[in-house]
Amino acid sequence: MSGFVTRFAPSPTGHLHKGHAFSALTAHKAAAAAGGRFLLRIEDIDFTRCRPQFEAAILEDLAWLGLTWEAPVLRQSEHLDHYRATLEPLISEGLVYRCFRTRREVLDAMSSAPHGRMEGFRGAPLAPDEEAWRVAAGEPYAWRLSLAAAMRRTGPLSFNEAGEGPDGERGSIIVDPVSAGDVVLARKDVGVAYHLAVVVDDARQGVTEVSRGLDLFEASHIQRVLQALLGLPETGYRHHRLIAGPDGRRLAKRDHAETLGSLRERGVSAEAVRVELGF
Repeated sequence: MSGFVTRFAPSPTGHLHKGHAFSALTAHKAAAAAGGRFLLRIEDIDFTRCRPQFEAAILEDLAWLGLTWEAPVLRQSEHLDHYRATLEPLISEGLVYRCFRTRREVLDAMSSAPHGRMEGFRGAPLAPDEEAWRVAAGEPYAWRLSLAAAMRRTGPLSFNEAGEGPDGERGSIIVDPVSAGDVVLARKDVGVAYHLAVVVDDARQGVTEVSRGLDLFEASHIQRVLQALLGLPETGYRHHRLIAGPDGRRLAKRDHAETLGSLRERGVSAEAVRVELGF
């Protein structure tokens, strides 16, 4: 067996559709071709939307597709203390700051900034006295990465793209996380956020190549920065095309795309789905 390791990492916030099937099959095929390992990770840190019944359905759908994966399955909700411990050095080194702005205030700040919406939100720590009284008052806040401080620390970075980005990007890609801005790494009330959990778990599981849809291509820039800041191994990336519905729009849970479970109930075979998706 080679050292190649990839993963499929769904969030149990709804049922899987053919877009998810394509992503899982792509990663599984890459692992098989390399003689490597295919892992399943359940990214269930959004306690407001994740449900046990959705996780059970994910396992059923993937097994129906004919996929196998290693046990035990990593569930992010079982590792919150580890994520917090990873955040602590970033706090102590001044690489993150407390941000008390609401989502609406962040969007307003981005739209009114001279650079427009193509760049992510940029903020700054509050004065110590103001921050202290807001914390004492119990105001909600998020820990945001200071992108400027992070880039000063890491210097120039790159990542390798084995698939293709939205504009045909391939090979060695220069990291330019300006569109991400000062991303949220953790929240007072919810805990860890997506970017931090992902890079910590990829390192924990020994993932060597991240296979996922090209809608997450831009996330690779900020995740490579976090890998460098935390001293974690660099992963490669393989972004793939997105599956569209009859209307030409990419399949999405929020648009109520037909689920794999519904296809199964209609008598559609797993083989037919695999063939339709090119497997």
